[in-house]
Amino acid sequence: MLREWSGLGYNRRARDLHPHRAALHSSGLPRTLAGLDALPGVGAYTASAVACFAFRRSSSFRRHEYPPRAPAAQSSGRTAADREAIALDARFGSRREPARWHHALMDIGATICVAKRPRCDVCPLRAICQYDGAEAPSARRQSPYAESDRRVRGAIVRNLASSSRGITLAALRRGIKDARVPRLTRALVREGLVEVSSGRIRLPTR
Repeated sequence: MLREWSGLGYNRRARDLHPHRAALHSSGLPRTLAGLDALPGVGAYTASAVACFAFRRSSSFRRHEYPPRAPAAQSSGRTAADREAIALDARFGSRREPARWHHALMDIGATICVAKRPRCDVCPLRAICQYDGAEAPSARRQSPYAESDRRVRGAIVRNLASSSRGITLAALRRGIKDARVPRLTRALVREGLVEVSSGRIRLPTR
């Protein structure tokens, strides 16, 4: 399942959703937000995303957006907290085409509202956005992904996804060239995201 999930975000979401695959062949997954949220391992964010993209439900779940000119954030000039961002999404989002709305937000975040140098001059939300170049781009901080454990974990999973036979730990270290590979591989094993058999590390086959 992790091979199919590759590139879609946190791998643990694929792991948590995998046990529910049998429901697709019997009664089907719950189609309500409450029903999805009640599934073990599925939190509010994943439940809302599945309800929106799979069942076209109108659900709000976008996070950490720069806030439009709304009273709750009008004078703060900061990134909205989760609760505020979800409330703003509920207020401004599309009720008729929620999936298209959220796809558009993700596209804007990936191509226009980028952290280091936001392209405010071409942003379609500029008229209602409080940020609008009000502070220097360097003030919008992101965690240094290039140096993060998350980057190395992702590199391990990508390397394993390209090999059906599995890879030795030594080969992983040579390919990724990071001293954290052994420690993070052990963490991935504990979390059930990878497995070890006959000295080779591979993605779970079940």
